[in-house]
Amino acid sequence: MKSAVIIFPGSNRDRDMIKALEKISGQPVATVWHTETALPDVDLVVLPGGFSYGDYLRSGAIAARSPIMQAIKDAADKGRHVLGVCNGFQMLTEAGLLPGALMRNASLHFVCKEVMLKTENTNTAFTSKMEKGAVWRCPVAHHDGNYFADAETLAQIEGNGQVAFRYADGTNPNGSLNDIAGITNAKGNVLGMMPHPENLIEDLHGGLQGRAMFESVFANLAAA
Repeated sequence: MKSAVIIFPGSNRDRDMIKALEKISGQPVATVWHTETALPDVDLVVLPGGFSYGDYLRSGAIAARSPIMQAIKDAADKGRHVLGVCNGFQMLTEAGLLPGALMRNASLHFVCKEVMLKTENTNTAFTSKMEKGAVWRCPVAHHDGNYFADAETLAQIEGNGQVAFRYADGTNPNGSLNDIAGITNAKGNVLGMMPHPENLIEDLHGGLQGRAMFESVFANLAAA
């Protein structure tokens, strides 16, 4: 099972993600600079967190127009799996790979803390090894994580079971509609989420709660 992390100017969680992928999969991770136009032969493409292009214009908006994004769109259309975390989630919405938008936090302040997440949908490659309804700890660190979609889009997302994770126990840090913390596309092969599971995958991090998502996708891709 091979994976690649895309790196943009301003990425700052790329190394965290690379280490998490390598530690859990046991495989080396390819890195791809955003100006490339082709992806290596991998099963999973990851857009990491950070502040691509300094979050100018809108968070993720400039990165979503980088040359590599067309290859990522093509890969997703063919069923390859794509994960976007934090700034990566913002890129996926800006690129049209996921519905909705990420706006400024309701508090208008940067938020860096742990929240509680509830796993809503376990019928995806990203969540199949997780327990439906389980609540788990996960760190967040963002200024623009307030998920918004119009009423029709929101109803469609909810009706299709595309909400993968919600903020639980009153820990919504940004004002996201319906406490949405992560969603998939309709096919379930693209996941975007604001929290950082890559930062809670070993005891030195203070817990292992972030491992289950990665273990799910690696197990599913290995079995494919």
